[in-house]
Amino acid sequence: MSNKEDYRSNELIDRLPKHLKQFIKPQNYEDYSTINQAVWRYVMRRLLKHLTKVAHSSYLAGLEKTGVSIEEIPNMYGMNRILKEIGWAAVAVDGFIPPNAFMEFQAYKVLVIASDIRQLENIEYTPAPDIIHESAGHAPIIANPDYAEYLRRLGDIGSKAILSKHDMDLYEAVRKLSILKEAEGSSDKEIKTIELEIHKLQNKKVELSEMAQMRNLQWWTVEYGLIGDLENPKIYGAGLLSSIGESISCLKSEVKKIPYTVAAAQQPFDVTKPQPQLYVAPSFPHLMEVLEEFADTLSLRKGGKEGIQKLIESQMVGSIELTTGLQVSGKFSRILLDENNKVVFYQTKGPSALAYREKELIGHGISYHKNGISSPLGKLKNIELAIEDMGPNDLKIYNFHDGKWLSFEFESGIKVAGLNITGIRNAQGKLILIRLKDCTISYKNEYLFLPEDGIYDMIVGKDIVSAFAGAADSNSFPNLYEESSTLTIKPTKNKGIIKLEGYYEVVRNYRIEKKNDAELLKNLFEEVTTLYSKEWLLFIEIIELSNDVKLNQLIKNYLSELISLHPDLDSLISDGIKLIKN
Repeated sequence: MSNKEDYRSNELIDRLPKHLKQFIKPQNYEDYSTINQAVWRYVMRRLLKHLTKVAHSSYLAGLEKTGVSIEEIPNMYGMNRILKEIGWAAVAVDGFIPPNAFMEFQAYKVLVIASDIRQLENIEYTPAPDIIHESAGHAPIIANPDYAEYLRRLGDIGSKAILSKHDMDLYEAVRKLSILKEAEGSSDKEIKTIELEIHKLQNKKVELSEMAQMRNLQWWTVEYGLIGDLENPKIYGAGLLSSIGESISCLKSEVKKIPYTVAAAQQPFDVTKPQPQLYVAPSFPHLMEVLEEFADTLSLRKGGKEGIQKLIESQMVGSIELTTGLQVSGKFSRILLDENNKVVFYQTKGPSALAYREKELIGHGISYHKNGISSPLGKLKNIELAIEDMGPNDLKIYNFHDGKWLSFEFESGIKVAGLNITGIRNAQGKLILIRLKDCTISYKNEYLFLPEDGIYDMIVGKDIVSAFAGAADSNSFPNLYEESSTLTIKPTKNKGIIKLEGYYEVVRNYRIEKKNDAELLKNLFEEVTTLYSKEWLLFIEIIELSNDVKLNQLIKNYLSELISLHPDLDSLISDGIKLIKN
């Protein structure tokens, strides 16, 4: 079966909206080199040795359940067949994707996996999302039903959290840093420059957006969470589970442990450094309790002026829901307020859409509303009644019938006049939209709509009960999220790297075929040492396979000298040798 057919075989992926499918990339498994496979194997073996003592029990059980192998980089098409059994799926993407898109994938129970793998020089930690972090960190823990539901719910709420331009600037900067750090040939100056930009953005005194707070919660739980007893917690966060260094250092006493509460939403983090404090949740259900407490503070549940104002400031597609259940999606551009500071008129610009209960109204998509939508809000003057609350007799008295000329005024002073062409009602028979011809809408000394502007679709609703990021109907905006202009840099291979990969291939095949050829290994060691002065991982693998005591001691002596020349390799080499002994 081809990769493409395997990808299509999972109904969870098939049901994703078009605006998410644009981020899905092929894994291209054949692009993984033998060095990549050795990096995977080393990290997984070293992590597992430590994680058996410090990870939450669900993680170790989940490794087997989710098809994550210790010996080789997982093929995601194989992973998907196994993940399907626990109701999830996985897709490959190109590095970091926009925050709302990432959350929305989670809401659909789809894990986003960056298919690239860290380079050998970044073997302990990389700020870039890579397949070690994503598949070995995130996938196994979702085998726990309580955690899996928390992850889905976090995605569902998080995808609707309103973000700011500052959030997008930070996202682009972090994406750029992650790409530069993994790209061959990136200069220290380039990396320092972008790190300074990130620090500048992180230290900027701006009010935390809803998405920034949601991102904090995600970071301190999904990425860097601890669970259990405050004095002796276990690891469940993927960032810790997939980092050789931090999975060890995070449990030391110098890293402050704090009980996990909604206050974590206000705690920023720095992706370029180890975290000085971590939050400990007593259980996975506790994560859900904190999430629900936080969700009550969002515009998604509060609506009103503050919610729509946040949408205007975000400069991105968002939605509001009115008391009638009608939902308006688009880039909100303007509101008018009455003397009580209450929204009495709103407007979107550019492609917009109408929906009812997350289902787009037929004929009211972005191709029809390509120039935006506007409408007054509130009750009608003198009768102190909202149109949505009118019964059949009220509608008859006030002429709200097809083919009748309408002229009325809202309590705010907004005046509407026009010929009622038709109306749309909800399942309960309540009027939710009125189409007007020859329509004039005025407020004080301003005309908000004129007959020459065409047919006016007046949305019925007295209040905004919800405001959230994205579209009400997930299929209304096929290009809801823009892909980043910062593209990943695929490593270029010089002749030296290609030759080194050949040596790794010899050793890999030696293991698979269970050979016993001491002379081959000795010649290989001698040849590689003359060509690659800082090579070490290949030699760890040779010691593991060799039964020649003299050769093994020769290699260990060589590695000891290498450590004296490059102290940064000490723990990597020492722990690699310990793995063999065990």
